[in-house]
Amino acid sequence: MHIKQITISNFRSFKQQPEIQPFSHATNSVVGRNGSGKSNLFAAVQFALLAPMFYTLRAEERQALLHEGSGSTAVSAFVEIVFDNSDNRFALENSDEVVLRRTIGHKKDEFFLQRKRATKTEIMSLLEGAGFSKSNPYYIVQQGKVNALCTMNDSERLRLLKEVAGTTVYDEKKAESLVKMEENKSSIGKIDEILETIESRLDELRGEKEELTQYQTFDRQRRAMEYTLYDLELQKARATLDSVESDRTAGTETVSELHEEARQTHDAIRSIETRLKKTSNTLRRNQTLCKDLEADHTKAISQRTKLEIECTELREKVTTGEANQKANAMELKKLEKHIKKLKE
Repeated sequence: MHIKQITISNFRSFKQQPEIQPFSHATNSVVGRNGSGKSNLFAAVQFALLAPMFYTLRAEERQALLHEGSGSTAVSAFVEIVFDNSDNRFALENSDEVVLRRTIGHKKDEFFLQRKRATKTEIMSLLEGAGFSKSNPYYIVQQGKVNALCTMNDSERLRLLKEVAGTTVYDEKKAESLVKMEENKSSIGKIDEILETIESRLDELRGEKEELTQYQTFDRQRRAMEYTLYDLELQKARATLDSVESDRTAGTETVSELHEEARQTHDAIRSIETRLKKTSNTLRRNQTLCKDLEADHTKAISQRTKLEIECTELREKVTTGEANQKANAMELKKLEKHIKKLKE
């Protein structure tokens, strides 16, 4: 694995740098005057490979990395590195080349793998798998590191060699694993306690289940009995309703009969009243006749001497009229009594 090509745009002193290629798979040397951008080239490589100093960037730090030369102000910058992956150092299938790009702006920090958007976690995992670990930054040796290595004591040199060899990464992962194991043991203890609580609760629920089963059985029996009682009450109510309906029908018939009798009685009363009116008229006529007879009687008395025979006849007529009047009066009293009985 080696770098085949680098493309830099608006990063520090680089405005629009064309592709830097080809790189040798063995050794490459970058030479130039002071201020020509040698350090910025190595910084660009560290920037793309997520070196510790460029791993997390605040807004002002991203702004400081943008090109500030003449012309329009740069709003974004990117560094793209093309790796030769013929030895499959990067864990990507069927990829002889790996293209890694990082783009920054005032409010963005984006990553691209094989020119497709990716997350920082995915890029970091790919780089660690290839040996570019954040905890082992010695894949780039900066100025002064060789002199520092020469002046180190044995323990410092051993620690450095462990870091370069990558063993510290495994030590850190081992420590993290031990911490996680302790956390897991604690979690297992808590889970056991929870399981015991759940078991005790299950025992309680089993007892409650039996009680619930008994309750449901009794509840079904209660509802069956309530339904039976309701059915009996319904039958009794229907029988009572039928009896009341029968009584009502009989009462209706009785009322109809009474109405008929009342109508007949009313008709009889009207007939008797009609007869009474006729009798009254007859009586009035007889009274008028009596008056006339009395007048004739008066005339007869004045002419008594002359009309004795006529007077005798008239007396007979008067006697007959009085008899008729008495008979009519008796008939009238009988009718009044009969009317009174009918009214009672």
